[in-house]
Amino acid sequence: MISILHRLRKRAFSPQKAKGILFILLGLAMVGLFTFGVEPGQRATFGLNLGTSQAVPLPALVPPVRPTIYVFSLIVAFVGVWQIARGFEYPKGHRRAKQWLPALGEWTGGVVILLCTFAFLTWSARGRSFNLTGMLRSSLQAATPIALAALSGVWCERSAVINIGIEGMLLTGAFVGVVVGSAVGILWLGLIAAILSGAILGAVLAVLSIKFRVDQIISGTAINIFAVGLTSYLSAAWLAENQKLNASGKFGLFALPLLSDIPILGPIFFNVNLLIYFMMILIGVTHVVLFYTRWGLRTRAVGEHPLAADTLGINVFRVRYVNVIIGGMIAGLGGAYFTLGSVGRFDEVMTAGRGFIGLAAMIFGQWSPLGAFASSIIFGFFDSLQVKLALLNVPIPSHFLLMAPYLATIIAVTGVVGRTVPPAADGQPYEKQ
Repeated sequence: MISILHRLRKRAFSPQKAKGILFILLGLAMVGLFTFGVEPGQRATFGLNLGTSQAVPLPALVPPVRPTIYVFSLIVAFVGVWQIARGFEYPKGHRRAKQWLPALGEWTGGVVILLCTFAFLTWSARGRSFNLTGMLRSSLQAATPIALAALSGVWCERSAVINIGIEGMLLTGAFVGVVVGSAVGILWLGLIAAILSGAILGAVLAVLSIKFRVDQIISGTAINIFAVGLTSYLSAAWLAENQKLNASGKFGLFALPLLSDIPILGPIFFNVNLLIYFMMILIGVTHVVLFYTRWGLRTRAVGEHPLAADTLGINVFRVRYVNVIIGGMIAGLGGAYFTLGSVGRFDEVMTAGRGFIGLAAMIFGQWSPLGAFASSIIFGFFDSLQVKLALLNVPIPSHFLLMAPYLATIIAVTGVVGRTVPPAADGQPYEKQ
């Protein structure tokens, strides 16, 4: 009898049903909260054009506030009902799709969060206007270092090495890039130096984790502490007195012919900083390498079952060394974006935890390059959102607005995204038999 009750209780409160109930409650809460203070017939205006863009102009979106919120709330509630009734899984015969994106159920949380966010944004912009295309563009800009951090984690963890030191690699890349770029006056040399600094820290992590089999969490944390301490000291003791070494300038925008003229998509994706182009290229290259090349097959084999890979003649240690160093180089590139691609100068701890958010994006994206990129866009959107809400004078304390990207990270990794399955040997040192 006790066993039967236990099974009934487990079935009644399964994670699938709990998530569905949460979505239904969110749908109801959206109606109650986001219709507060909305006058009948009130509208929000969303601009779709950028003043600096040559793209074909489009008329602004002017949705009615109340009906829009009702529609979004209904969709969220419907997702919850469907989650309780059937769940979200791939149909039979779609095994290959799992190489491209995580299971559909892992994305329902992100979709619901975005629907809630757009409903909130419609409520915030009632009777006012702001540029939606500009916000989406700034979301991509904010997502770039997060995506590069996530991509660094994908390279490392697909070969079963956990890289907690991404934050330190980002910070070091940002510092080295601006100093070298300022000293020689050539941004490209600063960019190369930032990438090399990430490669050096990646090699240090690889030696500690692979050769000496140090706990990978501890070795990564040590890199973070070292990077924060060293860059903060040099910034205060050296750059403060030598401002010429902290004024490298930054890469400008580069518009791709024809593509930059596409409405909305053109200004967002095809008239951006060169480092953003590098990020998008790396996402595609990483996906192809991991899933369509011999090296990618060996990498995934080492990450899942290193002993079996070793038995088949794959050099487990070499694969891990190469992947971790590549991951460090990508993190160094991500660090360069903070300085050479954004503000042109270095400030202490300017990465502000983006390395850890990148790790959350990697987990959210199921250790997939495309999934990690999509997750980074979501986190970048919340980063940009808090700035736009401040401009709209939303009656919410600024401290809560600053929490938005980090709150989204916590939600993403604590159950809304569902159960994640890392590579089987992730974090486990390998000793040749």
